[in-house]
Amino acid sequence: MSKMHLVFGGRVSDPQGLDFVDLEKIDIVGIYPDYRSAENAWRAAAQRTVDDAEMKYVVVHLHRLLDPAKDEA
Repeated sequence: MSKMHLVFGGRVSDPQGLDFVDLEKIDIVGIYPDYRSAENAWRAAAQRTVDDAEMKYVVVHLHRLLDPAKDEA
């Protein structure tokens, strides 16, 4: 299985948390085949909103969600 990574972001209620305020306005940046590509996309998206403390972008390791037992091995 590919090690897919999802990059998305949106407005959060607390910049230190992950409570996204409006799920209908989530910005889905994309799905990437490796962490390096995902990190580059995350950095670009986060840089565009650097002056807005309530905007947050994250990288989700989709491969860990799809097959959690494989990561433990």
